[in-house]
Amino acid sequence: MTAALAIFALTYLAVAAGRLPFLSVDRPAAALLGAVLMVAAGVLGPGEAGAAIDGDTLGLLLGMMILTAYLREAAFFRWTSWRVLRAVSGPRTLLWAIVFTSGLLSAFLVNDTVCVMVTPIVVGMLDDSELPPLPYLLAVAFGSNAGSAATITGNPQNVIIGTLSGVSWLRFAGALALPALAALVAVAAVLHALFRRDLARAGRIGSRGAAPPLDRRLLAKALGALGVALAGFVLGFPLSWTALFAGALLMAVAGRAPREALARVDWPLLVLFAGLFVVVGGVARSGAAERMHEAIAPLLGEGTQRQAIVFSLFAVVGSQLVSNVPFVLLAGQWIPRLADPDLLWLATALAATLAGNLTIIGSVANVIVLELAGSRGRIGFWRFLRVGALVTATSLAVALAILLGEHALGFV
Repeated sequence: MTAALAIFALTYLAVAAGRLPFLSVDRPAAALLGAVLMVAAGVLGPGEAGAAIDGDTLGLLLGMMILTAYLREAAFFRWTSWRVLRAVSGPRTLLWAIVFTSGLLSAFLVNDTVCVMVTPIVVGMLDDSELPPLPYLLAVAFGSNAGSAATITGNPQNVIIGTLSGVSWLRFAGALALPALAALVAVAAVLHALFRRDLARAGRIGSRGAAPPLDRRLLAKALGALGVALAGFVLGFPLSWTALFAGALLMAVAGRAPREALARVDWPLLVLFAGLFVVVGGVARSGAAERMHEAIAPLLGEGTQRQAIVFSLFAVVGSQLVSNVPFVLLAGQWIPRLADPDLLWLATALAATLAGNLTIIGSVANVIVLELAGSRGRIGFWRFLRVGALVTATSLAVALAILLGEHALGFV
C-alpha cells in the first residue's frame, strides 16, 4: 500500500501543478508515468492495469471530439458567436448574452472546445470596442463551466461520472438542466453586479464585421450526426458506442479526408484519462482508497441531503487540490457506498464543475480563455479568486438547492 500511495501522491501532485520542477512531464505524461509505475511496482499486473481503463469513457470523449472537430471545420462556432454578438446592443445585454451562449453551447459540446472557438470572437469584438475586457472574458469561462454541468457530454468530469455511475444521459440532463440554468443566471448576475461600474462607463460596442463564411454542406452533415448522437443518448443506447457511431458516420459522409478531424482530437487528454484510471485502480487494489473512505466517512454523516451537501463542499476543495477530473475518478471509489449513490453522483458533477470557477487553475476553460486573450486577459490570482469565490458560492448554493429540491419532490 505504501508504494501505491507514493505513486498516487506523486501523480496527483504533478497533475495538480501541471509540472514538477525535477521532471520534464506535463499532466498527460505524469498520468502515464504513474500508470507505468503502478505496474512496475507490482501494485497491478499488466492485465489488471488494462482492465482498470474505462473504455466507455474514452470512447465517449473520442466520439464527441470528432463531432466537434467537424463543427469547428464548418465554422459553426464562429458563426454562432457572430450572430449572438450582432443581435445585442448594450454592454450589459452583451455580458448576459456571452454567458448564456457559452453555457448553452457547452451543455452539448465539451466546454474546453467551446472556449477555444468563442474566445477569439469575443476578443476580436473587444479590439474594436470601448468595453472593459475582463467581465466579458470571465463571462466566456464562467458561463462555459456552469452550462457544461447540464449534461454528461458537457465536460470531461461529467463524461467520467456518466460512465462510472450508469446514470443515463436523459436522466442526468433531466436532473441537472434546471440547476445548470440557475447557475448560468447566478454567474451573469454576479458578474453584472461586480462589474456594474465598468459596464456603466463602457463606450460603444464595436462592429461585428461580416458574417464568417459557413461550409453549409459540412455543417448540415455535422449537425445531423450530432442529432443522431443526442437521439441515441436520449433513447438509452450505450453512450460511448453511440458517440463513436455518430463520429464514424460523419467521417464517412463528410466528403473530405478524416485525417484533419482526427488531428484535432485531444489525444493527450485521452492519455491523461487512461493513465489516471490505472493510478486510481492501483489505489483501490492496494486498499488505500478504503482507508481514505474510512477517514472521511464520519464527516459525511448518514442522511442523504447532509451527505450531498458535505460531499459537494469536499468536491469543491478536492477539485482545487488535484483538479476535478482526478478528484471525480477518486470519488468513484467512495460514492457507491453512500446512502443515495445516484444523488451523490449528480451533486458531485454539479460541485466539481462549478468549482472550476473558483481559481484560475480550477478549470482548463479558464486557462484557455485567459491565454487566448493575451494582454487583455491579465488578472492576478487573488483578484480572480475574489470574483471566482463569489461566483462559485452563489451558483453552487442555488444549483445544489434546486437539485436537492428536485430530489425531495421525487423528480430525481
